[in-house]
Amino acid sequence: MGVSELSWLTILVAAIMGFVVGGIWYGPIMGQRWMAAMGLTEEDIRNGSMVTIYGCAFVLSVIASAMLAWVLNAFAGLDEVGRVLVALCIAAGFIVPAIGTNYLFSQKSRALFLIDATYWVLFYLAMGTVHALM
Repeated sequence: MGVSELSWLTILVAAIMGFVVGGIWYGPIMGQRWMAAMGLTEEDIRNGSMVTIYGCAFVLSVIASAMLAWVLNAFAGLDEVGRVLVALCIAAGFIVPAIGTNYLFSQKSRALFLIDATYWVLFYLAMGTVHALM
């Protein structure tokens, strides 16, 4: 399946949904814990280039959503639950082990790993749900 055959509306909606999950997860739910685990302060966050950070993060979300769409189209016979499970397996089988390996070698805390790993599972579940339903 070529890139032109993908549903770009679905890809964008799924990317936005993943982005919203990140805003909620790293905002009111885990924001303070994540900053503490990263050793960041509110001032550090304010001093970052938010346009660059959020802009690049959204572009990366679109890329992830497009790749998820491509993978899900390879499993065309799956029902909605199966499509969500594929997204979950991508997160649990590829993303979480990859960041876990990075965190082990960079000696990041278990708390930071759990915060970030849970986010990526939720991110892919949200995107997978959009891709399954649209």
